[in-house]
Amino acid sequence: MTVSTKPRFPLTGLITLALLGGAAWETVQWTVNRVNVPVGSSLLLQYKGPLLFGSRKYPEPGRLASLAEGEIGVIAQMPGPGRHFYCPIWWEREVVPDQVVAPGEVAVVTSLVGKDLPQQAGATGTPTAANATSQFLVDGDIGKTEFKGVLRKVYGPGRYRVNPYAYKFDKLKTDVEQSGSQKKFSGWVEIATGYVGVVTNQTDNPLTGAKAGIQPFVLPPGLYPMNPREQKVDIVEIGYREKTIISPIQVDARGNPLLDASGEPTMASEAGGIVFPSKDGFTIHMDFTAIWGIMPDVAPHVVEFSGNLEAVENRVVVPLIESICRNEGSKLGAVDLLVGETREQFQDVTTQQFEQKLKETGVVLQYGLVRHIYIPQEVRLPIQKKYIADELKLTRDQEQLTARTEANLREAEKMVELESERIRAETEKLVAEKKAEGDKTAAETGAETLKLVAAIAKQTAELDRDATVALGEAEAHAQKQMEEARAGRFQLAIDAFGSGTAFNQWVFASGLPEDIELQLLYAGEGTFWTDLKGFSETMLGKQMQSTQPARKASTSPAKP
Repeated sequence: MTVSTKPRFPLTGLITLALLGGAAWETVQWTVNRVNVPVGSSLLLQYKGPLLFGSRKYPEPGRLASLAEGEIGVIAQMPGPGRHFYCPIWWEREVVPDQVVAPGEVAVVTSLVGKDLPQQAGATGTPTAANATSQFLVDGDIGKTEFKGVLRKVYGPGRYRVNPYAYKFDKLKTDVEQSGSQKKFSGWVEIATGYVGVVTNQTDNPLTGAKAGIQPFVLPPGLYPMNPREQKVDIVEIGYREKTIISPIQVDARGNPLLDASGEPTMASEAGGIVFPSKDGFTIHMDFTAIWGIMPDVAPHVVEFSGNLEAVENRVVVPLIESICRNEGSKLGAVDLLVGETREQFQDVTTQQFEQKLKETGVVLQYGLVRHIYIPQEVRLPIQKKYIADELKLTRDQEQLTARTEANLREAEKMVELESERIRAETEKLVAEKKAEGDKTAAETGAETLKLVAAIAKQTAELDRDATVALGEAEAHAQKQMEEARAGRFQLAIDAFGSGTAFNQWVFASGLPEDIELQLLYAGEGTFWTDLKGFSETMLGKQMQSTQPARKASTSPAKP
């Protein structure tokens, strides 16, 4: 047998080298290549490409590199929290924090990669340089966008893993754009109770078909994340409001109004209120109050037509009040504005026209009231004096009428007293007559009653007599029947017993007591003395039984 003398060192050396190489590789992996990503962060990778072997592959323009395709550049996918192993020779590694949107904030995201947005056709239907419009909003979600630009969707509070080379996060709270007195809100929009939101689109939305401009719907109270590049919201108060236009009047040092000779306030020299000339050339001052408001269904129309509430009041309500009151008031004279009927007609006409004009703008009118009309003193005093004179005349007429009425009242009172006395005398007379008639009727009724009582007593005596006779006859007949029945019973008994002697014996026997004892004594010759002993014993036993009531006597015949 041949024994191999070759050394075994090469095999064991290879194994040792392999083990050392594996240990070295693990050491490199856990020291150099290892990257720890904490919670709330992600790992941003950039592939450098092969160093010596392999082909270099680049992504398409406008797109990040793909990890699966082995493309060179920033990798679109980012590993999340945990332990990862990437060699720094081939990879650039960076731990980036997640994007956190706090409560009360929204994030507007801009896509940095993708294709350029296409041009939209204008009014002619072809996207030429003259009529083409640029579309700047991108549809889609993070990681699923095709074009560059601002994403239409906004992101509310939360945590988002976002590649900073692919998307830009702009966080904002409530954004307010103010133009004059009108404010438009976007970002984190809060609509309180009692308000609605009127939405204005900055551009068309091809997904929903909504067009740019003010939308016909309103947003109810709540919280809404709004993209400021797409939509802005006007917050409109819903309900009724009050607007009063008051003419300035003169006041004293204490602030009390100064009154003229007729007790009316004196107008101040400064301008204000509703002032217009009457038909006959007098200057008229007027106060007016309107209760107006906006309902949810007309809020978009109001915003489109006028703007916010302040603009509606200053540009619509107040000018309409002044113009309508001036136009209608100038058609009437100063006296017509003071007299009741024509003044009421003026009130109705101004209210109707005011309500009709407000409806055209979408504003709802609840009340329109002419509160006060200040007539010049030179017009008001003669009219007031005339009315005072008329009132004095009416007062005197009423006083005369009152005097005549009072005289008639006194006459009526005397007539009432006279009639009362007459009625009292007539009443006493009628009472006496009725009393006499009553006494007569009572006497006649008493006599008739006695007569009827005597007749009834007679009838009663006759009835008693007949009853006595009938009772006697009935008793006699009954006695006769009883005696006949008794006699018949004795006859039947005698017939039953066969003879009268047998019946008498049965009656005698029936009358004996139940506990009687009979002793038979033989009375033949020579038996008296012999049986006398037994008789005495029998009598003695009878006496003993009488002292013991619980024992019952027995009858037994005597032995012969």
